[in-house]
Amino acid sequence: MDKQRTIKSDVSFEGTGLHTGLHTKMKLVPAPPNTGIVFFRKDMPQTAIIKGDFYSVLDPQKFPRRTSVGAQGVYVHTVEHIMAALHLLRIDNVQINIWGEEIPGLDGSAKEFVEKIKAAGIKEQSAYRNYLVIREPLWVQKGDASIVVLPYSQSRVSYALNYDNPLVGSGYIDIELNGKLETNLYESRTFCLEEEVKSLLDLGLGKGSNYDNTLVVSKTGVLKNKLRFPDEFVKHKVLDLIGDLYLAGPLKGYVIAIKGGHSLNISLLEKLRRYKEKITSAGVGSQTQYIPEGGELNSEEIMKILPHRYPFLLVDKIISMEKGKKAVGTKNVTMNEYFFQGHFPGKPVMPGVLIVEAMAQVGGILMLACEEHRGKLAYFLAANNVKFRKTVEPGDQLVIEVVAGKVKTKSGIVYGKTFVNNKLVAESELMFALVK
Repeated sequence: MDKQRTIKSDVSFEGTGLHTGLHTKMKLVPAPPNTGIVFFRKDMPQTAIIKGDFYSVLDPQKFPRRTSVGAQGVYVHTVEHIMAALHLLRIDNVQINIWGEEIPGLDGSAKEFVEKIKAAGIKEQSAYRNYLVIREPLWVQKGDASIVVLPYSQSRVSYALNYDNPLVGSGYIDIELNGKLETNLYESRTFCLEEEVKSLLDLGLGKGSNYDNTLVVSKTGVLKNKLRFPDEFVKHKVLDLIGDLYLAGPLKGYVIAIKGGHSLNISLLEKLRRYKEKITSAGVGSQTQYIPEGGELNSEEIMKILPHRYPFLLVDKIISMEKGKKAVGTKNVTMNEYFFQGHFPGKPVMPGVLIVEAMAQVGGILMLACEEHRGKLAYFLAANNVKFRKTVEPGDQLVIEVVAGKVKTKSGIVYGKTFVNNKLVAESELMFALVK
């Protein structure tokens, strides 16, 4: 049972983004247990918050040759090297304040990230790590490239490299991510082939790359630079892979990759996301560890907490939150709702059981917002004293107010009321079981 970890003090970085060519400043700040990795875009008019997880990963077709995360049109690009450093150092919780849209490229590796974080110190926290444990084979494949994840008691990565270039050639590495650092791994730098340079620049990529932070490989050697060690190419591919993998959080499984890259890694993250949703689908499982104090949650953020999706996600927005005390959510009822097709179709009425379910979803968010219940599942056990006061029709907006009652370690009671135009339409006492 490993404990979660954060950094002991702030760590700052500054440099040029490898792809955007823009100057960026970044500061890592200690974060409490169960926060996870959270990016704060400080250069925006209103600070934008992006969770570093597989729900925030952006389409690699739109943002190629790197791994990007984003929310509501705000992005952070090229996160793989800082994520790899955090993975190797087993940092679970950190707030990353960033002034710019791309992580500083530095020397093209994770060297400075690792060394500065180690110098700042690492602190063990009270909460246990939440591992995604692989219990069945998962795989993705594109052409002759593939990645498979097998059940395994620890976190292990194997990678086989095969390039049609005499210098890069082939290579193989097998490593267990057990907290022991291998210098050559985090010092390995990004690379590209000489014949790729023009096409990358034509795509608007590599604007901040140069011969110092990117190994440009011709058929005869590395241009204007030299390798730090003979297997630097394959080790950088592993560095990228473990950085991308950490967007799924700590994982127990054996990852075997053949000729993989960011696009295939992101496909694997999608497969891991669906796997996690499947194994937690019976309960309301918190998919995110960061819930803003007193802030609003939009539908995208709600879907990071609840495993529900359309048509069963019945909460559009959380408009206020007092952790452990009260949450208020809204649901706009439109004529397009699927249930109106068969429920009093001549005079559509929202089924009362779905109003209760909407209250239960707000109740689940309220309980999972408490730090002691992060990572748990909230199973809906019972609804008592259910009363329907008024019908709900197309065009109504439900305002759902849920107040916490007795909440213990393994169970909780909330009291829900639903209003339309300030008039009470339904109320209920809801009971949940809280389990790991």
